[in-house]
Amino acid sequence: MHNPIASLLRADIAGFAPYTPIVPLDVLAQRLGLPLADLIKLDANENPYGPTAATRAALAQLATETGARTQTALYPDPDTTSLRAAIGTRLGQSPDRIICGNGSDEIIDVLMRGTITPGAAVVDATPTFGMYAYSTHLYQGTYIEVPRTASFGIDIDQMRAAITRHQAKIVILAAPNNPTGNPLTRDELLALLDLPLIVVSDEAYAEFSGISFVDLIDSHPNLVVLRTFSKWAGLAGLRVGYGVMHETLAAELRKIKPPYTVNVAADVAATAAIRDYASMQPLLQQICQDRDAFAAQLTTLGCAVYPSVANFLLVRTPVSASTVRDELMKAGILIRYFPKPRLADCIRISIGTAAQHERVLDVLETIFVQQKGH
Repeated sequence: MHNPIASLLRADIAGFAPYTPIVPLDVLAQRLGLPLADLIKLDANENPYGPTAATRAALAQLATETGARTQTALYPDPDTTSLRAAIGTRLGQSPDRIICGNGSDEIIDVLMRGTITPGAAVVDATPTFGMYAYSTHLYQGTYIEVPRTASFGIDIDQMRAAITRHQAKIVILAAPNNPTGNPLTRDELLALLDLPLIVVSDEAYAEFSGISFVDLIDSHPNLVVLRTFSKWAGLAGLRVGYGVMHETLAAELRKIKPPYTVNVAADVAATAAIRDYASMQPLLQQICQDRDAFAAQLTTLGCAVYPSVANFLLVRTPVSASTVRDELMKAGILIRYFPKPRLADCIRISIGTAAQHERVLDVLETIFVQQKGH
């Protein structure tokens, strides 16, 4: 019998490549035949310590009788009023410039929805975060890749040329870049902000790098800064992100953003987290110190480690990266491998605890010895 569904869908969906998400821990534990508690999850750049005590306390209030009745049972604030005010206070920006969403992915989606018509160009410096290409293709835009330099920096001349040649609507730059960990410089960003398009600085890891370009919004209304609570705040499971942009652009994008995409738990937790940022700061510093120590230890093992200002390391291993990925997984250690040009000989390792790093190093040493003996 003829299936009519295919004829009802957009024709381009048949060839659409889905985004590859991280597999949940419980599913992986079952596949590997290992206890869940034995797994070390270093594949998604999450905070291994979780949210602060104040954030957990705010979430706990939702489980009380009063909280369940007056918050959980009701629709969330569609304008995330308290959260935007708290973010604005933290960043020194008006809440009118802030849009919150279901992760920063939703802000990327709303930006694309508001600007990209079929065929319109989005320029990006690759390799980088896969969601940019995914969202561009979702809205039938043309994704233009400008290769990064040998050190994964931005080739500004080629970026400007591509933007002009394709009359691009958006250029997106991860700051710092994922999965390479290197920062975006202010000069690189300024060199693109004078062009007639929206320039996105994705600052998902800014709390680790200490670098942000939010202050440039006043002088450059075409700048959009993306941030998230998934990394620094230990709230990846609640999916909260936001964009900071000129209030004129924010007002237009609010028209096309669905309401209620930030649920009550996410709203409450993120508001508590941003207000309690000072409590998280020492831990963020510790993660950065552990990152640098881990990089030195990996280098001693014979790996080539790219400099990183984020909470992860891109590591070129002395034996096949895919083999390293597979052997680590057998040992219950989850890292990221990207079978893509310029990344296929590397793995990305999120920064975990010192004890987790020791376990990774022990297993890596065993893998390297075994592989060299073959």
